Amino acid sequence: MTHRIYAVRYGHLDRTSDENFLGGDDHASPMPLDYYVWVIKTGAQSIVVDTGFDAAAALNRGRTLIRPVAEGLAAIDVDPAGVSDVVISHMHYDHAGNEDLFPRARFHVQDAEMAYCTGRAMTHQHLAAPFDADNVVQMVRRVFAARVAFHAGDSLLHPGVTLHHLPGHTPGLQAVRVETARGPVVLASDAIHFWANLERETPFPIVADVLQYLESLRALRRLAPSIDHIIPGHDPEVLARFPAEPGTKDIVRLDLAPLPRPQGARAGP
Repeated sequence: MTHRIYAVRYGHLDRTSDENFLGGDDHASPMPLDYYVWVIKTGAQSIVVDTGFDAAAALNRGRTLIRPVAEGLAAIDVDPAGVSDVVISHMHYDHAGNEDLFPRARFHVQDAEMAYCTGRAMTHQHLAAPFDADNVVQMVRRVFAARVAFHAGDSLLHPGVTLHHLPGHTPGLQAVRVETARGPVVLASDAIHFWANLERETPFPIVADVLQYLESLRALRRLAPSIDHIIPGHDPEVLARFPAEPGTKDIVRLDLAPLPRPQGARAGP
């Protein structure tokens, strides 16, 4: 079974490269972050990966909300009220917001992630800063409403769609591997923010465990036939590297072959 995959950009943050690598970057240059949610379509069914942040969170954290997530989904005919499965790659504010957007969905979360964002780690401001308490509380409420499916490591979500535990950025980060016409595509989320994190084998500075992060980079390469089959969580190059969905803005098809790049071009700064 093959699937269509969409990357839907909804936010942006200007930033420089020295802020995007653990240990900095001796040749700092512009290297902004884009914010995405992803949609996996098979027939009439849609699986949403991550839920983004809303206007209040954008204002609070100084991010640019290009458009609400719901508008991006509507551009590819996805009604949040009709989505039955949402994968949360990890519980950081930019991946687990918009609490009320998917009223009927079951949410898929790793055991390790919920233990992390509701436990001792959150008493340390450095670790707690990327989380929004309201998002975490809402997920706990979903647990009591029987709307959360917990996963302990790798598992099958649907035919051709598997979840893969890739700790490091957070202890419970999970990627999604999707069978497509061009082969398996891995939605890495923040296992890598940029292709350059993978190529340099250097973590993004927000990292819970450096060794686990580096081991997860190796796991990513094993999951995908090439680097073009691995989709980073925040790289603006995603929009340039893959074909745009006709009639849409800031939405590309990840199941289609990458666009040709100029000779010698590579990911990263």
